[in-house]
Amino acid sequence: MPAFSAIARSGSLASASTKRAVSTVQPAQTAFKVWQPINNKQYETFSYLPALTSEQIAKQVDYVISNGWTPCLEFAEASQSFISNENTVRFHGVSANYYDNRYWTMWKLPMFGCTDASQVLKEVAQCTASFPTSYVRLVAFDNQKQVQCMGFLVQRPANAVEYCPVNKRSV
Repeated sequence: MPAFSAIARSGSLASASTKRAVSTVQPAQTAFKVWQPINNKQYETFSYLPALTSEQIAKQVDYVISNGWTPCLEFAEASQSFISNENTVRFHGVSANYYDNRYWTMWKLPMFGCTDASQVLKEVAQCTASFPTSYVRLVAFDNQKQVQCMGFLVQRPANAVEYCPVNKRSV
């Protein structure tokens, strides 16, 4: 006897088909949102969050140092901080892993041998004071693998127009 016939005769299938479906409730107005695509640019890791505090940045720097990575600061004016056809030079023969405008101006040299987050926070303060209208990001390099391992904003300019506050990112 096939298994399906045995289930049907035992009544299990019949009882399952007579159960009522769970009623659905109309979703609240805020249940479904659309991402705001206008003036809502995101940069690197954590840029979807509100600005990080110095303590939060210090914890991330501690993570960088504990992994043996080298912290480095970079900065860029808003017009040069993201990729667009207006600010990018395109080369012919573009291939995979080609980076357009991913490199920002480096603040001093990478902080080789950095052992304390306060050293990095001091440099963040100097960079943001020197370039208050620029985006500033902290990146971490792995000198063994020769790659950037991490990057996040440590300053978003106060006059940034290409950014939505967290509560306005969805409509």
